[in-house]
Amino acid sequence: MKILLPDSLPLAPELPDDVEVVRYSTASPIPPEHRDAEAIVIWSLTSGWWRENAGLLPNLGLVQSLTAGVDAILAADFRPEALVASGVGLHDVTVAEHALALILAAARRLDVAVRAVGEHRWAAELADAQPLDNATSFTLVHGARVVVWGFGSIGTRLAGLLRALGAHVVGVARTAGEREGFEVVTTDELPRVLGDADVLVAVLPSTPETANAIDADTLALLPTKAWVVNVGRGATLDQAALADALRAGRLAGAALDVVVPEPLPADDELWDAPNLILTPHCAGGRPLGADERIAENLRRWRAGEELVQQVAR
Repeated sequence: MKILLPDSLPLAPELPDDVEVVRYSTASPIPPEHRDAEAIVIWSLTSGWWRENAGLLPNLGLVQSLTAGVDAILAADFRPEALVASGVGLHDVTVAEHALALILAAARRLDVAVRAVGEHRWAAELADAQPLDNATSFTLVHGARVVVWGFGSIGTRLAGLLRALGAHVVGVARTAGEREGFEVVTTDELPRVLGDADVLVAVLPSTPETANAIDADTLALLPTKAWVVNVGRGATLDQAALADALRAGRLAGAALDVVVPEPLPADDELWDAPNLILTPHCAGGRPLGADERIAENLRRWRAGEELVQQVAR
């Protein structure tokens, strides 16, 4: 059998001898001689690639995504019988660490320090009269109240990192209860948990139900000292409402790794919003454990077993 691997990652899964590995270009059409492939690994593809290639694989039986989101795969013209597996779990370490970096940058106002360096200015305001707690402004992760909305594998890993630094973490998910020792509530409890939050972290997927879930009403539940951090999907946050809240001083700041659209246009109003930290969707970008996931799901597919992180079509 034949499996197509993207040339944009140094993948080297351990596969059986009867599996032919072919590297395909994420910027070019799949060559005709390789369109008989039975499996393909998806990573970092352009919209043009989907249009030109998805329908060219008549023997396809397995589509392994290395991203957690599979919206584009499900919408593409792949063979309907092909099984799809997501990359959920492959980005837990990197996204959680990036979210933590954004939270620390917000607390210690590294954005102000970086801008001051560009201005050749000593940012004395960061050193003078620092508060002893988070009573009036978010300055310490230790003792901070952090709400993580989207309490899957990334959210729980981030919660563990925050707890190690002394933060109090509450998760928000579809089912209430306790996970990994953390309180988890549903969205019905948002007014209670957001009312005294220092940070709201969004790790939500992009679905019809989560579109603009963090809207003006949700932002209004937060105290003015709070920061919003988004490392999930840009479509889950109402950016116009966020920009309004930042300009009006109803929020202390925001740190975003995801926006809509991407890249953010140069004339977008969000660029000029005060107290904004923006990174270019780089929280993930390194699917750790991809080789092992590819090998295991290829084995399972050939054995007729359920895939790791199989997605319903």
